[in-house]
Amino acid sequence: MLPGTKNLSRLLQLAHKYGPCSPLKGRKSKIPSLHQILIDDQTRVNSIHSKISNQQYSPVADSIVKLPANDGGFLGTTNFLVKIGLGKPGQNFTVEFDTGSSLTWIQCQPCGANQCYTQQDPYFNSSASSTYSNTPCSSNACSQLNSAGYAQSSCITNCIYHVYYGDGSSSQRYFATDTLTLSSSDVFPNFEFGCGENSQGTFGSYKLNSSTDGLLGFGRGQISMVSQTTQKYGGLFSYCLPSTTNSTGFLAFGSQVGNSSSNAQYTPLLIDSNNSSYYYLNMTGISVRGKKLSISETVFKTSGTIIDSGTVITRLAPTPYLGLRSAFRQAMSKYSAAASPDSLFDTCYNLSGYSKVELPTIVLHFGGGAEWNVDQSGIVFGGNSTPFCLAFAGNRDATQLAILGNTQQQTFEVVYDIVREKLGFGAGACS
Repeated sequence: MLPGTKNLSRLLQLAHKYGPCSPLKGRKSKIPSLHQILIDDQTRVNSIHSKISNQQYSPVADSIVKLPANDGGFLGTTNFLVKIGLGKPGQNFTVEFDTGSSLTWIQCQPCGANQCYTQQDPYFNSSASSTYSNTPCSSNACSQLNSAGYAQSSCITNCIYHVYYGDGSSSQRYFATDTLTLSSSDVFPNFEFGCGENSQGTFGSYKLNSSTDGLLGFGRGQISMVSQTTQKYGGLFSYCLPSTTNSTGFLAFGSQVGNSSSNAQYTPLLIDSNNSSYYYLNMTGISVRGKKLSISETVFKTSGTIIDSGTVITRLAPTPYLGLRSAFRQAMSKYSAAASPDSLFDTCYNLSGYSKVELPTIVLHFGGGAEWNVDQSGIVFGGNSTPFCLAFAGNRDATQLAILGNTQQQTFEVVYDIVREKLGFGAGACS
């Protein structure tokens, strides 16, 4: 039970995809290697960078801006799962949730041989639902989908979505509506989603048999889960990502839960008119061991920063990363350096012989004076048979977008208040 939780009907359990609390069956045989996780993570980051590389970063804080649907097609390594119901009567599905995507989709019957990947649950049977309806090509919803790059332009009768992902994978078929159920009291008729009958690609080499049934989009587009439930939840949701695969977190709607309410700090959410599906933040600095690094705020503004639940390792512009790396290495000088297990990392240590390790504190500074004191679990990445590495990486150049990844978000309740255009974070929120 989560302390301070008042309304469990608006709260879903959030589990790591490969942990013992995962709702997936047979997960142990499908756990990817560290190398594979990082390959998929870099694929996602490359896709995000590629999407915006030719567009100017111009975020504005404007709570009345209507956000168009945008292409959130970068599944990459979304690792956290929730369970939902779809249809009437409801059919249950296990889906990955992603703040970097707006379109929700699941695999639907008929999924023929070589057209869909194997999943744990039966494919969605739209014929068994009394409230299922295909979206007509002539509808406003299909026009919106088409303008966002999700729909095929050759639409004749029923609206056809087609979404591509960063590794070359794709999902397509009918853009439809049906009843979405989160709990007995949280039911949403006419929920817009993709009913996929053709899912191509591997979603990473191990993901072909990942068994998840689809994707729950929490981006900022008008077709996202957030936008479609605004009338009930007021554009407010939060989550806590667990720090280990053996523990669980939560995904909550409409109110803040857990112990973090009293210590939450807030920073403005910004909008990039060219990429309105992402959640932009104003990152202003970094401190290591209580000392702020000498980095101009202009450096952070040049790259821009988003927060993303699907990116694992936080990416920084070269100057902030090199400053962080230098200060971290100095603080860790008494420990033995180790060879990196992957090219993404360049600062690793063999800590197997130590009963206690003193990691330096790392604080990320954001607009409005908010300070994100990264949990110890979010400072280094690795363990077991691999070295521990600094859980940050540098982008190739100063204009590439910085991304606050899910490793640094662990154990915090991260609160997205869309209507008030602010993001909050409070420590010690998971069970």
